[in-house]
Amino acid sequence: MRVLITGGGPTGLTLAIDLARRGVDVRVIDKTDSFFPGSRADTIQPRTLEVFDDLGVVDAILDAGSLAPSYRVHLDGRAVEERRMAELRAPRPDQPYPNPWTLGQAQLEDILRSRLAELGARVELATELVSLEQDEHAVTACFGAGETARFDYLVGADGGASTVRKAIGVAFPGTTDETFRLMIGDVHAPSLDPTTGHWFAAATSPMTGVAMTPLPGTGMFQLNTAIGMDDDASLTTMQNALDRFSADVHLTGCHWSTVWRPNVRLAERFRVGRVFLAGDAAHVHPPTGGQGMNTSIQDAYNLGWKLATHTSLDSYETERRAVAATVLKASDDLLRLYATGHAEAHQRGEEHLGLHISYRPQTATGRLAPGDRAPDAPVQDSTGKRIRLFDLFRGPHATQLVFGAPAPDTEHTYAVLRPSDDPTGCGQYVIDTDGNALAAYSAYIAQTDGHVLVRPDGHLASRGSTGADDW
Repeated sequence: MRVLITGGGPTGLTLAIDLARRGVDVRVIDKTDSFFPGSRADTIQPRTLEVFDDLGVVDAILDAGSLAPSYRVHLDGRAVEERRMAELRAPRPDQPYPNPWTLGQAQLEDILRSRLAELGARVELATELVSLEQDEHAVTACFGAGETARFDYLVGADGGASTVRKAIGVAFPGTTDETFRLMIGDVHAPSLDPTTGHWFAAATSPMTGVAMTPLPGTGMFQLNTAIGMDDDASLTTMQNALDRFSADVHLTGCHWSTVWRPNVRLAERFRVGRVFLAGDAAHVHPPTGGQGMNTSIQDAYNLGWKLATHTSLDSYETERRAVAATVLKASDDLLRLYATGHAEAHQRGEEHLGLHISYRPQTATGRLAPGDRAPDAPVQDSTGKRIRLFDLFRGPHATQLVFGAPAPDTEHTYAVLRPSDDPTGCGQYVIDTDGNALAAYSAYIAQTDGHVLVRPDGHLASRGSTGADDW
């Protein structure tokens, strides 16, 4: 099978890695001449860290980045306190990555490209999709250099101005607010403490100001602030914004910058025939809340195994469009709070972490149901080694857990036993030494006679044992 992905950002790279590790012949193209250089989306949420764990890149991401920082609040140029947008959370048995992680988008993309190269694929720069046609069997793609090629599927991960979305005639309704503009840039500020973030504002209006977030491994800060209608994203504009609140911060250089306007849009469809939309090509988010890139990566993770196995392709749009609509509303609401200087704009709750994303049907009830994220738990393998359920899930396969009974002797099927259970005749098994696995899945076990099937994307399947209609 051959799949073409247009767009070499986090969405396209995540999908390409997922397909390549499944043995799919994947081609990734990007019309730009060089890789993106800036930080832009610099927050990786906990659920996305779990995705990257499965894809084999989480260690590199954790090494390169850092916890989301606390912010030193400067009012009228004087440091008055330090605060966090959210309290740090301790790891739990079911949640190994409890906190958001900070890493510039360019650095993240570099890690993902390296992983893709290990799998034998790469991003082709300066390669533009000009047009496409599809029939019952394949998609024909025409490129700028006059090349034509056939693919089984095509995925548009080519941003808000998506060529693919336009080619398949999918509407992109939403709103663009021309009255509110944000400047985002990566800057050098040698006088600032690089171990923390900084918030500069006036004492009379403490919720409206300039945010400076340290970018791990770069020696730079990402600067965010609202600007006027006639302002550009130059270093001079950034310095002038800071000078309104402090005379002591001097910017010595700008690596990358952009001006952003509230542009909130959701594609009417995520699939037409053999062509799919993912990431910003399907939904455009405000930067508030750090949700856009994370939602896009989740698109790719949901779609990859379905394309590779030709399984439940219609469910991609059903599952992901509903999630995108919910996240878009939350991000837009948060932006409005920020624009009005409301204190809640600087607070983040568990709803932003991605750990509650679910594809459960509306009729489902209970603490854990089909479509929910499959929880993690520490267990012990048959050799006595301490591992996690996520270690069993990791890879391009579904995983079946059988609680309290012998498991079928099939690959990626494990009996989950109590310490007092006799493992004789159980085939592959793990010991739930502390009872965390049983506690995490108890609400679901009763519905499935102890058989729990975990989809390749880490969500619970609709039934407990493998089969064509379990997803």
